[in-house]
Amino acid sequence: MFGFLRRPKVRIDIPRLKPRDDSASYPKVNLAELTPEVLPYLGQAAYVQLAVFEEVSDAIAAAPSVAAKQVLAPAASQALDKHERLVAEIRRRVDVPAEVIEPFTAGIDRYRSLVRGGDWFEQLASVYLTAGILDDFFTLLAAGLPGDIAPRCVAILDAETGRRAIADLLADGIAADPVLGPRLAMWGRRVVGDTLLVCRSAIHLSGNQESDEQRIEPVFTEMIASHTRRMDRLGLTA
Repeated sequence: MFGFLRRPKVRIDIPRLKPRDDSASYPKVNLAELTPEVLPYLGQAAYVQLAVFEEVSDAIAAAPSVAAKQVLAPAASQALDKHERLVAEIRRRVDVPAEVIEPFTAGIDRYRSLVRGGDWFEQLASVYLTAGILDDFFTLLAAGLPGDIAPRCVAILDAETGRRAIADLLADGIAADPVLGPRLAMWGRRVVGDTLLVCRSAIHLSGNQESDEQRIEPVFTEMIASHTRRMDRLGLTA
């Protein structure tokens, strides 16, 4: 489950895709065969949202102005709301949700330390880009859950995030500092590989490397397409 913690010496080849318009339609990937059991899925997804809440909260604390803090506050609130709604789904099945979530904390905390960034703008870029990838992934993965929990989880994860405001803060910073844009473009390329490793850790693999890679490839291709569009919104090259 936590192979990404060992930092394997395996290169992740990230597809280089042409940017697509947000309104463009493209086939959704069926992840039913890749989706883990319900409780592990919920535990990891819930802690991811809690981690997003904590990262945005840290960015609020470090923000250079009250106006910036106010702009970021909804993103923190909505990530916490998603976490609490996922915990409620866990509580439908077990009495102590923390016991389901705990196995995922060390790995995700390690990942957070890798993608946090060296300053406030890199931290904002990490939240905007990595949380977007993780939301896309766990929303796709939810479609493979059994019964009525699938649409409930999709609704939770596909809800408003408040992260458009983060993009606006980044865009303002890039417009004011010609050096910031290229630096954040490099940082955006840096964090995507670690984020895909987190996604890979959540996938149920069959043990057949060839068939697993064939199933995983379209999933990652779709997520990278969305990541490219987020980079494009900031005028950055993915």
